[in-house]
Amino acid sequence: MANPSKRVDIQNLLTLGDDLIGVLNNQKDGDGLMQSFEGAKMLRSSCLSDTRDLQSSLEDYQKKISVCKEMIEKAKGETIDDAELEHLQSELEGKLQSERLLHQELRAISDELDDLDHQRASFEERKEIMKRKEKDVLRSQDLLSMCASVTNILPNLDDQDMISGYIVEKNKKKVEKFAFDKTTPQLEVCSKLWKGA
Repeated sequence: MANPSKRVDIQNLLTLGDDLIGVLNNQKDGDGLMQSFEGAKMLRSSCLSDTRDLQSSLEDYQKKISVCKEMIEKAKGETIDDAELEHLQSELEGKLQSERLLHQELRAISDELDDLDHQRASFEERKEIMKRKEKDVLRSQDLLSMCASVTNILPNLDDQDMISGYIVEKNKKKVEKFAFDKTTPQLEVCSKLWKGA
């Protein structure tokens, strides 16, 4: 008769093994996450560069607007014909319109940068979750290994249709295969496995 202190809940062990397989199969998620994170970094760098360029252009336009305003003020002090005054006024309006458009672009880029910051934070959070899952997988592997060495039962985690595995008796150098239908009651499975072990 088996030692009662060596009894293990086989169903929990199998569930733990299934969870382990699921986590190991999701390695693609971590890779995709890292690629997305690198893409976000590149996009952020590009947006910052565009922002600097737009800021420089905005400063140039503001200088030109100041020059135009000075010219208008100077022109007001002098007598000039209506055609030139009209030309300067339309040029000033064009520069002001360009400035408004640049401000809109800067707002859009700023919003995009904020969104990228939120995405980066989300990626870092997911990365931490993945690290925790990897630690859980390692713990699960250790637990599965310990249970297998204590019970001499090695579950077949690849078989999704049946409860199956092997009973290994090292001192007798014997390996016995077992398989149960998933509908078999857990108590019956445990009893048969303990009798076999």
